[in-house]
Amino acid sequence: MLYKTLSFLSIPLLLMACQSEEEQLKTAESVISEVRMKEYVMELAGDAYQGRKPFTQGETKTIEYLQSTFKSIGLEPANGDSYLQEVPLVKVRGRIEEPLSIVMPDGRMQMQYVDDFITFSRRLEENILLQASDMVFAGFGIVAPEYNWNDYKDLNVKGKTVIVLVNDPGLESGKADFFNGDAMTYYGRWTYKYEEAARQGAEAVLIVHQDKGAGYPWSVVVNSGSTAKIYPQPEDDYKNRCKAEGWITFAKAKELFSLVGKDLEQLITEVRQTAYKGFNMGVQANLAMTNRWEKAKSYNVLGKIPGTDLADEYLFYTAHWDHLGIGKKMDGDSIYNGAVDNGTSLAWMMEIARAFNAMPRKPRRSVVIMAPTAEESGLNGSGYYADHPVYPISKTVANINNDLMLPFGRCKDVMVTGYGQSDLDQLVRTEAEKKGRYILPDPNAHTGMYYRSDHFSFARVGVPAIFARGNNDHWEKGKAYMTEKEQYWINNCYHKPGDEYEEWWDLLGVVEDAQLLFRVGWAVANTDQYPQWNETSEFKAVRDAQFK
Repeated sequence: MLYKTLSFLSIPLLLMACQSEEEQLKTAESVISEVRMKEYVMELAGDAYQGRKPFTQGETKTIEYLQSTFKSIGLEPANGDSYLQEVPLVKVRGRIEEPLSIVMPDGRMQMQYVDDFITFSRRLEENILLQASDMVFAGFGIVAPEYNWNDYKDLNVKGKTVIVLVNDPGLESGKADFFNGDAMTYYGRWTYKYEEAARQGAEAVLIVHQDKGAGYPWSVVVNSGSTAKIYPQPEDDYKNRCKAEGWITFAKAKELFSLVGKDLEQLITEVRQTAYKGFNMGVQANLAMTNRWEKAKSYNVLGKIPGTDLADEYLFYTAHWDHLGIGKKMDGDSIYNGAVDNGTSLAWMMEIARAFNAMPRKPRRSVVIMAPTAEESGLNGSGYYADHPVYPISKTVANINNDLMLPFGRCKDVMVTGYGQSDLDQLVRTEAEKKGRYILPDPNAHTGMYYRSDHFSFARVGVPAIFARGNNDHWEKGKAYMTEKEQYWINNCYHKPGDEYEEWWDLLGVVEDAQLLFRVGWAVANTDQYPQWNETSEFKAVRDAQFK
């Protein structure tokens, strides 16, 4: 009886083994299930997970669920005999003791925390003080030799408070070859601006917020910036960083510049000229904060499907597991559930893993399924992996990442964020056209999304990485419908308690994205060649150096 049962169970596998590869791929992708995707999201975005913030009970529950699910899918542990990689982090909770005030020649300008400014500090110091700190306007706060650009040239900012503009000079310049035109470069990211201000010796740095340049409204700054911040554990207690980092609203910045005799809107136009120089504003900043911190470990969750003859080469799929936890109450709710950000992408990734395991033969290269921690606080989990890899970076052939996969149904487009970076674009195009879909370069490249999710951690160490999903052109209802829906979600749900699972959700678009990117991954995992950065990519030199 046992022999007969085993024989019966092997019939589907034998039939599948006799199919052509195209037939096998169709059979494998058919296992990708919208029902299971919804189950994953309902679970992970449930209130019991407390918004999935690292260092909380929500983290413990999340990583237990992911490990159990990875095991049930058939993924092997990817870090020796463990599904986990420890990520040492520090949680810093700051409190404003004296709000930002600016001493003017003829008075004082008082700013209201949250309404006018947000500040925080990485420094592991109890007392953070700015006392009569001279304020300097430093344009975009960028030093970019390849663009012959240096906002800090001949500008002394050591021990001073720097104010810089959001994004980079290419935005709305009307010149596609100036920086990267309207597509943000890494120089436009807040992370870079904080890093550069510290390198220049500034005491503090404030970025002037604008919705378009930042890619999100002021409410997102408030929700992310006014809660406890999570960073990698430092060796120097972050004494190499500015005392204070933060943001100021455009309205308050405009008022401040007006009081020192400058028109901020006119300055924004002037600053795009390479000959423009910043200036000492003739005012001083005062601020008092206290910091409390906690060092602990969080965890990346990794499973793998071992390869065959190229098993020591690796394709990574990524989707971060964390969200913002419990925070400021909005409309009676304080749990930031993170159903779209990033529950839908976790569901996408786990169903792709099922499709790989449904193939009758293993891929040639090993496939790693990774859910990084602490993405929301600055790509900390994937960043730690990139700097402390389980598998050699030079043997990591590509990364396919997703984030913020919207639940509004099927899309004709496959939006590629970072389009033009690598030949992974062509693989996506090939598979999209088979499905009657088309490639769409991210129409909102000014938001810098290529630098805002976990694929960037792989890209910066040289691994070709792609971020692609349907987003802009609904199959039946068109572009205007998706524009309206996306904007509604950004305004009402992004980094808010409103990012919850709803019964009306339609995840068939996420299913089709999973099917398409499963096929892309299968192609990458089975070819002899490594994917390559394009000649114009800023990451090509890093990769080339690994193979010299």
